[in-house]
Amino acid sequence: MEEERVSVLLTVNREAHHLQLLPRETLADVLRNRLGLIGTKLMCDHGECGSCTVLVDGKPMLSCLALAVEFEGKEIVTIEGLSDPVTGDLHPIQKAFVDLSGMQCGMCTPGTILTAKALLDRNPRPSEDDVREALAGNICRCGNYKRITECVLAAADMMKGTSK
Repeated sequence: MEEERVSVLLTVNREAHHLQLLPRETLADVLRNRLGLIGTKLMCDHGECGSCTVLVDGKPMLSCLALAVEFEGKEIVTIEGLSDPVTGDLHPIQKAFVDLSGMQCGMCTPGTILTAKALLDRNPRPSEDDVREALAGNICRCGNYKRITECVLAAADMMKGTSK
């Protein structure tokens, strides 16, 4: 017996997507497999590593644990949606990660950057401890935590006096 699909309108990176989804499809699977947004990474697929983190209405969300049908009417942002839509310029957090070598293998990077964006949106001048606490749910298999923290603090400095 075939599952019935549900019509859902998802807004991802400022773009509306009309989709026919199975009720059991996760947001991570829809982003990656239906919309081709492969910046959303799947590592553990159990909500333990943070690599699948996206922003939903500005808040970090583990997309591997969330059913996509629950996000109609919400604004979803993936790593692909952070750059300036007109110029293509990287967001200051992305730029800091590139300039200061904040990534190694790259699996944790998109989720870490999105979590950092949510932090800087609510606290534009975080302490080192604030950054570590905010990123505690993002596991870096390479152990690059010191550099990641430095990148987030550098991005906060870059963002002073600019819009996010």
